[in-house]
Parts: sequence; structure tokens; C-alpha cells
Amino acid sequence: MRMGQLYVPTLKETPSDVETKSHEYLLRGGFIRKVAAGVYTYLPLGRRVLLKVENIVREEMDRIGAQEILMPIIQPAELWKRSGRWDDYGPEMMKLKDRHGRDFTLGPTHEEIVTELVKDEVKSYRQLPLVVYQIANKYRDEIRPRFGLLRAREFIMKDAYSFHSSWESLDEVYELFKKAYSKIMERLGVKYTIVEAESGAIGGSVSHEFVIPARIGETNVLYCDRCGYQASDEKAEYRGEYPATDEEEKNLEKVPTPGIRTIEEVSNFLGVPPSKIVKSLLYKGRDGYVMALIRGDLELNEAKLKAYVKDQSLRLATPEEVLEDFGVPIGFIGPIGVDVRKVADHSVRYLKNFVVGGMEEDTHYVNANQPRDFRVDEWCDLRTVVEGDPCPVCGTPLKATKGIELGHIFKLGTKYSEAMGAYFMDEEGRLRPFIMGCYGWGVSRTVAAVVEQFHDEDGMIWPLTIAPYRVVVVVVNVGDEEQRTMGEKIYRALLERGEEVVLDDREVSPGFKFKDADLIGFPVRVNVGKSLKDGFVELKKRYSRDVVKVSVRNGLSEFFEALERIKMEYDPKEMLR
Repeated sequence: MRMGQLYVPTLKETPSDVETKSHEYLLRGGFIRKVAAGVYTYLPLGRRVLLKVENIVREEMDRIGAQEILMPIIQPAELWKRSGRWDDYGPEMMKLKDRHGRDFTLGPTHEEIVTELVKDEVKSYRQLPLVVYQIANKYRDEIRPRFGLLRAREFIMKDAYSFHSSWESLDEVYELFKKAYSKIMERLGVKYTIVEAESGAIGGSVSHEFVIPARIGETNVLYCDRCGYQASDEKAEYRGEYPATDEEEKNLEKVPTPGIRTIEEVSNFLGVPPSKIVKSLLYKGRDGYVMALIRGDLELNEAKLKAYVKDQSLRLATPEEVLEDFGVPIGFIGPIGVDVRKVADHSVRYLKNFVVGGMEEDTHYVNANQPRDFRVDEWCDLRTVVEGDPCPVCGTPLKATKGIELGHIFKLGTKYSEAMGAYFMDEEGRLRPFIMGCYGWGVSRTVAAVVEQFHDEDGMIWPLTIAPYRVVVVVVNVGDEEQRTMGEKIYRALLERGEEVVLDDREVSPGFKFKDADLIGFPVRVNVGKSLKDGFVELKKRYSRDVVKVSVRNGLSEFFEALERIKMEYDPKEMLR
């Protein structure tokens, strides 16, 4: 491909609405163009990278025996209602009606569709295990699409689903996916980690995320240098102790706290530490209200709460709902005298004489104690684990980093098969629900995530495996016939060898060409310039300042040897060391 013919509208100025380097460089490099918030068109370079990511994912899926299918984007609401997820998935689900008034969704995922498919086709244990996958567009109505391709409303995902007759079979396939996802990461050439994760609206008992470290990542990873424990902050368990106190219980008092609502304000006004205040957070779900209680100096982990109460539709009650249903402004809600399900973090269990909302405007209770003044229905771990908290395995203080989730695998069990009546006949002739797993990979977000890990101040640095083109041949001065002829010779020779190459023979300045090459991130640049008078051309890795001069006096054999050597040595991870 010639640069002058390639549709690659590079931009010299940074668009005003970019938030990340991947967003900036993919726009400026002519890989994508924004259509609407969270919706993008892929231009030729972006499409080439996307297809290469897809092919890597597809090859690793095929390698473990998964079979590719393609399911519809538009899904009927009836299926989602049968699984219980029509409400669980929340406002991120894009919903629509057809001309007959029937409800549909633009699929964010396909557990319901694939379960319905298999239940009508697979009847015997002899047909199991079965693993199918697709690579298709998905839709989520993000409240705030951001970071370009990293959090979009329309995106491309590989989703796979497995069906089993036993848990042992699920475990085996789950491990195959772990290895396959690790292989994908290795082929992408990125640094990555595998962490225990929360299953969220997908469901199931066990899940793992495949995460690449990145400063702007939305996955908070906690890890232990000593024993190797790793988990997302949504999943990480708190195993520290909350010591009991021998403090005597004092009499409950209601005190005026005019206009005082937040933990910090209550602490300053009453002169008590935040650890002696209990936050009462009121949530509303499909079965009504749930009050979550946690110590004032800690953060509640909503993912843990939703998982514990088994209700992914759970959300914080609005101030209007609290005022209407409980007759009190939201800043003064508390557990005393309130008849709702109360779920408390273990941090509250041994507190004495603490502060809670007074269930009356401008008031709080002091010297509250449980179970004397109110009763907790259930105790569980609701605490958001942070850096410095003890490792739940060995007790060593945890460290924290940020990352971008690319893959997520789940052991679903019988969540969907039981809800949707999907059964098979076992060896003894009994009907049993399929045991299922599901396995997602963000194909389009991989494009952006790789850029987040591999870039510098000049642009993108693509790994060889997914670069749009591996080599760019730059004719430094197109007015020089010798340079122009040699550039053409090298370009055609590389094409004959099957190399993915671009020839930049545009009539623009050398600096303009070099800047475009760096911005786009071609792994290897061949400079055909002044050195040609002495019989040399220059080869340069994108991430290195070093230039290798190669003789072309007696043909291109030395050039090809040097190029192959550079490609074998090429590893953008060198810049991370």
C-alpha cells in the first residue's frame, strides 16, 4: 500500500474531547472516527488491527475445540425475563419495541439466547461438553461513555459458552480457557495479570479477569508480593480482625445536628472519629429495601452487597424515595426503628456507643448499640479492600495497581439452565440442568488497551502481531531519483516476500513523514535517504532511538537479513523495563 493512496487522515492537533492517550492517538492516527458518544467508525488502519485481534482470539478458541456461531443482536425480552435479568441488568441495557409493541434488547451478552438454542438441540450427556463462541457487536447504554474504545456503547466482543454434564467437566474447560486467554495475551505481546473477580450481573460462583496494567484502568487490582494473591477490589475479601471492646454501653440519646449529613460533618460536629459512626445506606431492589451498615471510615463495596443479597438490580434509594417512604431526609436515615432487611459489615459487630442517623431531620442518635437498639439480620463482608489491608491468604499488606480488563471468564453453574428449563438426559436416564460456563473477551477494547500500554510522546507503538502494517519505507526526498528508485525496489521486494508494508513516497517534508510514521506506530521504519549515496539505508525500531545502517550496494540480501533480525528482536515490552 502506498501512503498517498491509503485512507489515513492523520490529525496534527489533539481533539478537545479526548481523555486518554489511546483515544487521542487512535483519532489522530486515523484509526477511528467518532459518530456519537461511545460509537465509532473504524477506518482502514483501525479495521486491520481489529481483524488481527479477532484472528488471534479466533485461532485460540478453535485450538481448544470451541465452535464458532453467530447469534442475533436483537433479543426478545421474554428470554431475559425468564432468566430474571431483564431488570437485573439495569439502565445499561438498550431496550426497544417493535411495531407490534413487543419488547426487545440490543444484546449486551448472549447467555439467554445460547441457552435457548442448546436446550432445543442437545438432549443427551453424550453430546457434552459443548463449547460455542461468536465474535459480534454488543451494546450497553453507558451512562457516561468515555476513554474512547475502552468504554463504548457499541463494541465488539468474543463471547463463548460451555455446556457440561458435570462440574468436573466445567473445571476442565474453564482451565482450557484460562490457558487460551493467557496465550492470547502472550501473542498480543502485552504484560498482564489474572485476578479473582466479582461475577456481577452475569452470575455464577467463580470468575477471573485478565487484566493489563494501565494508569487509566478502571479495574483496581489488589495483589500480594509474598503469596501471589491477586483480586479486583470488587472481589477481594477482608480477612482482618475487628477487635472486641470492653467499653460499657451508654444510654441512647438523640441529639440535634442541624444541617449535618456527611460522615465528615457529623465527626467534626459531635467530636467523634469516623470509626465511631455507622453509615446506613438504603438500597432498593426487586424485593424492596435493604439497609447496608458499615463503619464510617470504610467504603461499602456495592458488588459484594449485590452478590450477597443475590439482586443485581439493587441501587441506592433516591432522596425522594427515602423521604416519601420513611418520612426523613436521606442524610438522617438510620437503623433504629426501621423495619427493613438490615445487612451489616463485620466492622459494626463489636462497635459500642456509636452514632447513627436519628430518623428525624437534623438529628442523630449517639451511644447506639446493637442488638440493644436495633437488630442486624445478616452479617457479611461488605468492605472495599484497599492498599495496605491484610492479604486474605497470608496477612501481608496488599499492594494496589490499576488495569484494563480484556477477558473475563465465569463458572455459571445452573443459573441459566434452571431458570430457562434447559435439561439433558444423564447416564441413568434422569433429566438434569446443564452446568454452564461463559467466557468474554473485549476485542475492540483490546485495540485501545494495547495503545495504553505501548505508546510514547510521539504516538503508538504496535506489537508486530497486530500492527496495521509491519514496515514503512520512507523515501526521504522524493525529488532524488536514486532514493525514489531504491524505495520502490525495496517496497516491491517486500511485497513479493509477503511483508505487510507501506511506501511513503509523498511529496511532503521528511519531518512530516517521520511524524506520521511514529504517530501511526509502524514497528519498523526503513529510511531511504542521504546514506544511500554511500550505499546504505537505515532500519529503525519504533520504540528505539538506535538506527541500523544496512548496505544495499550488492542487492537486498543483507537488508532482508537485518530486517528479519530486527523483527525477531522486536519487543515493545522493552520500553516498560
